[in-house]
Amino acid sequence: MGGPVRDTFDTAVTAVLSYEGGYVNDPNDPGGETNWGISKRAYPNLDIRNLTRDRAIQIYRRDYWDSLGCDRFPPLIAIALFDGAVNQGPVAAVRTLQRALGVSVDGVIGPQTLAAARAANGHALLADFLADRAVEYAGLPTFRRFGQGWMRRLFAVQQVCLQVTA
Repeated sequence: MGGPVRDTFDTAVTAVLSYEGGYVNDPNDPGGETNWGISKRAYPNLDIRNLTRDRAIQIYRRDYWDSLGCDRFPPLIAIALFDGAVNQGPVAAVRTLQRALGVSVDGVIGPQTLAAARAANGHALLADFLADRAVEYAGLPTFRRFGQGWMRRLFAVQQVCLQVTA
């Protein structure tokens, strides 16, 4: 598929892979064993150590971008939602977006969430969504160890999102 949707996914996945690249098995990371951001916890039957970049992209497309329907959102929100889903889990990312939108929080993208996202001022929604993600990170017990990296990631995501609207 060509065009803006493919370009937006490519932009989003390139950004995610820049933060999530490589094999990691940090016992202090709640994600556990990961490669390209894909965790053994989420995919227990997958050979994480030998996961290729291309296979990770396929998983991201199918299980994150397509399953959330990111292509239905304005590009800057789609990219931020996708990144949140990868880093915090799809349901958590949707709940955070719903809180930022001021709609019912159920973790499911339905007509109300989608309509509110489409009607919102994209830049204001992006700021609220990323700020809410930052608050969630700050409340985690692992924030002291990983918080600076998470905050850098949020600033980087904001830059990528703003570039797609420039």
